[in-house]
Amino acid sequence: MTRVTVPRMPLHPAAKQMVDQMASVDAPKVWEVEITDLRAGEMTFASIGAGEPVDVEAVADQAIPGPHGDIPVRVYAPEPVGVGDPLPVVVYLHGGGWVSMSIRTHDLICRRLARAAGALVVSVEYRLAPEHPYPVPLDDAYAAVAWVAEHAAGLGGDPDRVAVMGDSAGGNLAAAVALRARESGGPALRAQVLVYPALDPSCASASHRENGEGYVLDEPSLRWFWAQYLGRDGNEKDALAAPACADDLHGLPPATIVTAEFDPLRDEGEEYGARLRDAGVPVTVRRFDGMIHGFLGMPAMFDEADAAMDVAASALRDAFSTP
Repeated sequence: MTRVTVPRMPLHPAAKQMVDQMASVDAPKVWEVEITDLRAGEMTFASIGAGEPVDVEAVADQAIPGPHGDIPVRVYAPEPVGVGDPLPVVVYLHGGGWVSMSIRTHDLICRRLARAAGALVVSVEYRLAPEHPYPVPLDDAYAAVAWVAEHAAGLGGDPDRVAVMGDSAGGNLAAAVALRARESGGPALRAQVLVYPALDPSCASASHRENGEGYVLDEPSLRWFWAQYLGRDGNEKDALAAPACADDLHGLPPATIVTAEFDPLRDEGEEYGARLRDAGVPVTVRRFDGMIHGFLGMPAMFDEADAAMDVAASALRDAFSTP
């Protein structure tokens, strides 16, 4: 595993301003808000620090089949397709605690990713908890990856160069898709990119104690998100629900893991990277000091958002260039 770190820094000034403003507002906790109201405000939250959209060649919405019904996806092409060599494909799984966010909230991230990686990006609108607890969101995510691997050529993509990426809850799903693909004998994935992934429902790491309050994403909210995803009868030790609980990480695709210093999820992402390394999986872990959860989607606020995108895109380009 290649591990890149920089000396510890204080909270980024813009992040401090953001968390101070949030602390000054007597806002209800996520579990005190109706799910419909939570989702109604997701575009406002996603717009914080997002900046302007990056131009891409084409964006198209369609529906693909899944085990629980059709799955909406949004396909981004960074350049014309069908005129040159087929492009590699990244299946993107959005964050939002498994209960909110969508292909719309992550539109700007996927545009940046398509440009930076030089790849088609297929953003997946998987079903959400609590209406659809585990394993339904994972079923949708895996079905989307399998569909892309089978139908990439029809999109102008290369079926032999498919990767998966996700942030937060989407990072959980990306890691679980990689595990499930290994267990199911495919599809073959060139890489997995996990951005501040939620991997362990125990919420027991040191970063949960250090950053579990006052940094946008707090521990009580995390525990609530996990409860919605796992459902009433959920098993916290199920490796496909909680990849940190997987006993065997051998044979998984190369991984790039991005974490944020002031994020309760920091340590579980980094510990997962260490376990992948011990299992012989090529891994790069990059911690962004001074950053908070969600910073990837805030390039107008943090230069580190573009730096993190560059880390992800570089790893993907390298994986796609390997014979």
